[in-house]
Amino acid sequence: MKGTQPSTATLLAQRRKLLGGNLSVSYENPLHIVRGSMQYLWDADGRKFLDAYNNVPHVGHCHPRVVAAGQQQMALLNTNTRYLHELIHNYATRLGALLPAALKVCYFVNSGSEANELALRLARAHTRRRDLIVLEHAYHGNTTTMIDVSPYKHSGRGGEGAPPWVHVAPLPDLYRGAHRRDDPDAARKYVRGVETLIEQARARAAPVGAFLAESWPSVGGQMSLPADYVRGVYAAVRAAGGVCIADEVQTALGRLGDHFWGFEYYDVVPDIVVLGKPIGNGHPIGAVVTTAEIAASFDNGMEYFSTFGGNAVSCAIGLAVLDVVADEKLQTHAQAVGGHLLDRLNALKDRHRLIGDVRGAGLFLGVELVKDLKSLEPATREASAIVNAMRERGVLLGTDGPYHSVLKIRPPMPFDRQDAEHLIRNLDAAFAALAAD
Repeated sequence: MKGTQPSTATLLAQRRKLLGGNLSVSYENPLHIVRGSMQYLWDADGRKFLDAYNNVPHVGHCHPRVVAAGQQQMALLNTNTRYLHELIHNYATRLGALLPAALKVCYFVNSGSEANELALRLARAHTRRRDLIVLEHAYHGNTTTMIDVSPYKHSGRGGEGAPPWVHVAPLPDLYRGAHRRDDPDAARKYVRGVETLIEQARARAAPVGAFLAESWPSVGGQMSLPADYVRGVYAAVRAAGGVCIADEVQTALGRLGDHFWGFEYYDVVPDIVVLGKPIGNGHPIGAVVTTAEIAASFDNGMEYFSTFGGNAVSCAIGLAVLDVVADEKLQTHAQAVGGHLLDRLNALKDRHRLIGDVRGAGLFLGVELVKDLKSLEPATREASAIVNAMRERGVLLGTDGPYHSVLKIRPPMPFDRQDAEHLIRNLDAAFAALAAD
């Protein structure tokens, strides 16, 4: 393919001219990707890359069953939800069957951002309250309201801080947070922080209506939350008259291995669940699933309509993704491969001083790099160097976390044990080379 494609320099020049300047590009040596299949990508020169962090193609880049489902339905019919069609009912039924019994009413949209917007509307219609609590470093989407509720954006470069109706709770990070793993009361102390926000909001006559959080914070650093913390926060929010929203965009459909949904790890049932891009394997689809009671509150006379949400093609693709997850036993696969990879990453931790923490479950893993194991000074530059070195070695990773010092590993679900070993060999070599510089 070399010689038939525009050069990287040409593409970058076109991008700077035609697209917004704050649309970022991955890697110091940007990739020109032209093809994907399952857990692999190919660039314009025909080089193959192992994709170890793009979780949007949940069941694999261009999975043939998903592609075929979309093609077949697109050739037959694609129209909006003002017409009756069985596919949207089939898809809602399938999603509801996978969720706790109380969560059965579905709304379909086109992205996780739109889904979180709708979840917030549902919560406000039900509680008649505006204020909500979110977690430090959280990211929930790119719309105006979602930037307002995403500390990762509104407290970062270019941000203007949280609006008065958004209350930010400390991220219960047991590795580098205010309360850590060696404190047996850490979870309770973090819960107390949320309770304080609830009390402060009530004192201002603006009671909290919702708690919105990723079940497993991704941008926050690829981590789980303490189970006692989640249970305690859900209880406190509900006791105050609020509802609990679980953002499952990153962790739904078996990615975590042991459970199909991230919130199941904590033995809680949210009032509203938000789903996004991975449920369509890259096709633009999102969903909100809630209780009949909350749905009834939202049905207040104002029509709800999303032009493309729940269209026949999207539902056919969503159903195909669920079929592939079940038929190819991808949840069990994630549990086995992810467990093996977690063990191998912990072995790397023993060999390389930069690795401070290894965490996660299934195919949702994080490796936090620190300059010093006592001070936990973030190794931001080193994390970037590792990611770029891995790109040159043909393995794609990314960084996340408040300091961009966490290597994120969340590949398409077909990622297998052989891929895990390939990743480990190259990661080991990259760390060794960085140490030798």
